[in-house]
Amino acid sequence: MIVRKLEDLIGTEAEVKADKGTWTSRRMLLRKDGMGFSFHDTLIHGGTETYIHYANHLEAVYCVGGKGEIEVIDSGEKFELHDGVMYALNGHERHWLRATETMRMICVFNPPLTGKEDHDENGVYPLITDEDDAAA
Repeated sequence: MIVRKLEDLIGTEAEVKADKGTWTSRRMLLRKDGMGFSFHDTLIHGGTETYIHYANHLEAVYCVGGKGEIEVIDSGEKFELHDGVMYALNGHERHWLRATETMRMICVFNPPLTGKEDHDENGVYPLITDEDDAAA
């Protein structure tokens, strides 16, 4: 059994901050935990927007606080985000994530993240392999 407390992750290597400063992800379960998915408690900072394209991952997100929107780039659809709204990126949708006030999001990724990922210039998390981990 794995039991982790959010308060124990804050300020450790499990708390990852985006290079661009738009989000802070507290990574509660990672690939090394062997669950087949990763689990994150993420803050999307108010007044920010982030371009995202998870070309290598599927993600489900549940908003538990704050307000914002997700805009699907190819269709132009916009969806309001607030406490109680879930969205799943089951088609690798390119999107903008905007926070009008800081949002707290519970996120699940498949394949699971290693904990080292940040969005590249194309909004993508790289798919880190076991070989990449061994080289680090």
